[in-house]
This record gives sequence, C-alpha cells and structure tokens, in this order.
Amino acid sequence: MIAFRKKNVALAAFTLLIMLFSCTDGRTIDEPGNLVPKTVDQDSSLPSITVNGAMLHTEAFGPEDGTIILPLHGGPGGDYRYLLNCKNLVDNGLRVVFYDQRGSGLSQRFPKNSYQKLGAGVTDLMYDELHAVIAHYRKRPEQKVVLLGHSWGAMLATGYAGKYPDDIQGLILCEPGGLVWNDVTDYVKRSRSFKIWSEILNDAAYLDQFISGKEDQHEILDYKMSMLASKNSITGEGDFDPGISWRSGAVVMDALFDAGDQYKLDFSKGIQNYKGPVLFFYSERNKAYPDSWAQKITSSYHHLTRVKISGVGHDGIITNINAWNNQTKPEIITLIGDL
Repeated sequence: MIAFRKKNVALAAFTLLIMLFSCTDGRTIDEPGNLVPKTVDQDSSLPSITVNGAMLHTEAFGPEDGTIILPLHGGPGGDYRYLLNCKNLVDNGLRVVFYDQRGSGLSQRFPKNSYQKLGAGVTDLMYDELHAVIAHYRKRPEQKVVLLGHSWGAMLATGYAGKYPDDIQGLILCEPGGLVWNDVTDYVKRSRSFKIWSEILNDAAYLDQFISGKEDQHEILDYKMSMLASKNSITGEGDFDPGISWRSGAVVMDALFDAGDQYKLDFSKGIQNYKGPVLFFYSERNKAYPDSWAQKITSSYHHLTRVKISGVGHDGIITNINAWNNQTKPEIITLIGDL
C-alpha cells in the first residue's frame, strides 16, 4: 500500500514538473483541462442538465417511462464513474440516471463560502438538488423512483427520504458511514488507520513542494485530492484503481465535513416518515463494518432487508462485476419487482 502511494505521489510530482517546465505557450497549471478534466461548464461536449443554478454532469439510459434507478456516488466529492456497473439494470427495463453532485466529479464548481453561508442548511442544498434531478427525469407523476446510494451517497439518500418521504418508492443503501455525526466520525476513524493517515499527510506535504492550492483553486485542489487516493486494507478496497474516477471535488468535500463537525449533521432526520422498503448492503471484507455496526446503522429504518455481500470490500458491492451480477443486482431486481 505504501509503495503504491509513493509511486502515485512520485508520478504526480513528475507530471507537475513536466508541466511547469515544458509549457511555453503561456498556459498555467490551474487552467481548465491542464491538471484535471474540464467540468461541464468548461466543456460543452459533456452531457449535462442545469438545475437549481448548477450545471450537473449527468447521463440517463433505458426507457424514459421505466422505473427510475438513481445511483448516488460517494465522497462527498466523488463521481459516478465507479458506479457504471449499474447501467446494466437497463436490461431489466429500468431507467438508470447518473449524475455528479454539485461541486463533484465533472459538475460545476462553486466557492467554499457558497456552502458555508448556508450553515446546517447545506444538506438541504444537496437534497433539493436531488429533488430537482428527479423532477427533470420523471416523465409521469406516478413513475416510480428508487435511490441507490453508496457510502456518502447512502447518507444523502437517507436524508432525502427523510425530507421527501413520499417522493421515492425504494431505498437501496450501500455502507453509509453513519447517519448521526458521531457515528460518521467514529466510522472514519476506524476505517482509516494512523499509518494510512500519516502517509496521506506526508504525501500532501511532499506535493506542496510543487503545488499549493488556495481555498477555491479547484483544479489544483482536485488534482491533489485524486493523487492522494490509495488502497485501504481496512475497508477491503484492495482492488482500488484511481482510474475508476474522473475527478475529485475537494472543496465540496471540505465544506460538507466542516458543516458536519460544526453542526453535528443528522442524516436520519425524518426517516421515520418514509414507509417504503429499504435494501441495505454491507460487505464481508470491510473490517470497519462488522455485523454489529450494520445492525446499529440500520436501526433507524423500517421495512428493512439487510444483505452481506461476500468476497468484496466497501466499493466492491458495486464495482466488482461478479459480486454485482451474482449478489447485489439480483437483490435489487427482487426489491423493484415487489414495489
């Protein structure tokens, strides 16, 4: 793992040096497209929609009138690229809608203070954005919608179901770190060993010799964040590949974690008002997610089915094609068939 990280950081530094000393046409490293892929507001060829004042990177597959499955990526600040195995749900007549959340992936970036000024209401910003995405793709009032959240996306999906309990017909959740903030911080501590964190801090300091981003220099901060990704033997992400993502959203991640720490955000608020089914997945190889933790996190849900996916870790519930096709997807199809 350490060798893997050092190789990544060395490559990052080498890339930066090449860019710094070979650009003779006046380009700078923080210009769009030089360090990280362009966002939808910078590249008109990317598929997008505009909702609630934000341009979002989004794609939809399958029949427009089919039951909508809406995968929600992790992070905060990730992107939906690693969730693309969900696309094969169209084979079952479903409408699969992907989007990168505000400030994440290839979606439009915003300054940190645009989140900070909302205080604890920053979660409503994310819920209302999801509400607008659903409204955009829902063609009929009676068209069913199922949220499929992974990690942070599962926290977002839970909070959404609490705020808009009648807007969705199904909830599929994959290892939310926690719902109340103390559980979130507890999970983060247990899923990241001191050794891993020390390596991250050392690598961040090493990169700062070559590149240092100010608060809203998104290209630089996103680049650094992506370079610090690594395998994690605790959560079982042994097959982690940085190439499985397009671009990280460092600013939105920082803003949401700051809000969580300051306001003790509660993603379980109102969830008792959601009456639909909940399908909850957790993984065999995630050492920070034992049976006892899965039972604790699921205590807030009604109409629950809890499923442990064997042979994989945190991301593998969806990214491992064998686990997806043979364990995860069949459970999803069963849930949708019962709606």
